Amino acid sequence: MEFFRNYGLAGLLGGLVIEALGFPFPGGVMVMFSGFLVNQNEMNFYQVFLVSVIGFNIGAVAAYFIGWRMGESIFNNKRFKSVTKDQIKRARSWIEQSAPLFIIAGRFVPMVSNLTPYMAGASGLKLAHFLFYNFIFTVIWVSANISIGMLFGQKWPEIASYLHNRLPLAIMALIIVYFAIKFLIKQICQARSERV
Repeated sequence: MEFFRNYGLAGLLGGLVIEALGFPFPGGVMVMFSGFLVNQNEMNFYQVFLVSVIGFNIGAVAAYFIGWRMGESIFNNKRFKSVTKDQIKRARSWIEQSAPLFIIAGRFVPMVSNLTPYMAGASGLKLAHFLFYNFIFTVIWVSANISIGMLFGQKWPEIASYLHNRLPLAIMALIIVYFAIKFLIKQICQARSERV
């Protein structure tokens, strides 16, 4: 709340640029919290939506141009030290088979989401196509996160009351769910690559 009071929409814009560049930053959480503030009539829905879409697209286009300029050599950078050659190969294969699917759906896949704009630029995908597909993803992603924030906003007193003494337990449960989903996605991706 203090962050939004100090930085407002400019803070949201900057946070989403960082998020779209693939750096670890809670951009999605910021959009959700903006939705909560919209529900509380402290922020305007249309302003939050517009700023979120613009911010995410600015970051994505910047990443696209970095990939376009540096090519796949960018993945040798320390920034991508956790990315394996197999993941790069898989991402390249996906974008060759279906650029729309790679850009729209790939953003929802852990690890691949960080590679998406860089790989799109490195592969020589036309900027107009990237902008179009990335815009579709952004509208879906922003709409979902704002909606979640607005939905929780209606039940915020009950949720806050319930979590007051259960916050550590809730955080632990979220961490377990996160790693379980990540493990399942990794197993599915490995099974597919073995078939290929």
